[in-house]
Amino acid sequence: MKNEKDNLDDLFKRFENQWDIQELNSDHQVDFLQKLNKKEPKRKYWLATAIAASIVLMLGISLFYKNEKPKEFKFASKETKRTDSIFNILIDNELVKLKEKNSPENQQIITDAMNQMKTFDADYQKIINELQKNGENKQIIYAMISNLQTRISFLQTVLKRIEDNEKFKNNSNEKTL
Repeated sequence: MKNEKDNLDDLFKRFENQWDIQELNSDHQVDFLQKLNKKEPKRKYWLATAIAASIVLMLGISLFYKNEKPKEFKFASKETKRTDSIFNILIDNELVKLKEKNSPENQQIITDAMNQMKTFDADYQKIINELQKNGENKQIIYAMISNLQTRISFLQTVLKRIEDNEKFKNNSNEKTL
């Protein structure tokens, strides 16, 4: 222990002239408290930063998710475009009706129907690609119209089945009361 104490004494002696032993002025504590109590106005950079970040985010999203129209016909005639437009409006109306019927009882039917619609859409996209690649001919136009009619018919059948299920449920509830 004594040996350790001697080592510490030697250490302090070596640095003896290097210690900061200057006395602070008598007003030091008052100056410190004034600086501590002095309230500087906080700069509100967060608002400008948030706005800039929002703008950057919206630009990024708009660049990555372009509004593409996969059903755009570059080589199709006006009649073909018009036919596609009319059928797609009918399909969209049927889809809206189907989504309005969404309930826990109908969830499975609607999910299955939407999966089937994805298959129809994939087939339709193949037809469109063929139309753009080879141009219009009777077979491709017939396949396109057939696909569109099949989708409308399918959606109408699903809606009828949902309505029949609802009627059956209401009738069976009336008989049990």
